[in-house]
Amino acid sequence: MAKKNVTEKDLLYNRKDGIGYITINREKQKNTISSNAIRLFLGALDMAEQDDDVKVVCITGAGDHVFCAGADLSSGIGTGSKEEKETFKNYADLLIRIYWFEKPTLARINGHCLAGGTGFMLACDIVLARDDVKFGTPEVNAGLFPMMIGALIFRNVLRKKAMEMMLLGQRLSAKEALEMGMITRIFPKSDFEPKTRKILKALSMKSPIGMKLGKHALNSVESMPFDEAVHFLSGQLSKVAKTNDAKEGISAFLEKRIPVFKGK
Repeated sequence: MAKKNVTEKDLLYNRKDGIGYITINREKQKNTISSNAIRLFLGALDMAEQDDDVKVVCITGAGDHVFCAGADLSSGIGTGSKEEKETFKNYADLLIRIYWFEKPTLARINGHCLAGGTGFMLACDIVLARDDVKFGTPEVNAGLFPMMIGALIFRNVLRKKAMEMMLLGQRLSAKEALEMGMITRIFPKSDFEPKTRKILKALSMKSPIGMKLGKHALNSVESMPFDEAVHFLSGQLSKVAKTNDAKEGISAFLEKRIPVFKGK
């Protein structure tokens, strides 16, 4: 049986109504990323993936001021130690894990999202944010650079705007981030929770196998030439059309009823 909850000082995981909630639990440290938080984060994703009752994963930060402010610089950085290199590698592995996660991922941006937090956000499929939060990659202001997350920024933002953001290290408004393609939707603070719950519920009602196959297919064609991508996707359509969920979905459409998907 899949474990249902995790309560740790650096990270929380629980599930409710088909949704797995992963919360970075370092509010006093502005939800900065520690090596322990990364380890727990990876473990929570494993639990969510193995749990058939979880249809979608929501990633957020504790409190309502900061979603995630990136690395915890107070713990020291630039030592070149084995532990530091391992932490960098684990963070990269975490971004890859979120990006290729077989279930839909939604980032609930309930506060400012900076530096490494931007990586978590951009690795997700859907990003919902309050209209009063700020975004940015301020690493350059500390003599660093947003290296790993740069790969995700270039997959979400046009090159010139991406370089401007990373080289200047300035903060962006939610509206600017939306216009740049970094986030999906913004809502006033008063509407944020109900709107987020509505979208999460809608995702949890879709076909798990359809979303799994669709996500993997579209992520796979990102670097393919157009002709190769279209032919690859035609094969993937044949694959998803053979699933029991596809048969159920078509029957429900023709019979004018709500489909009951089973993820097969």
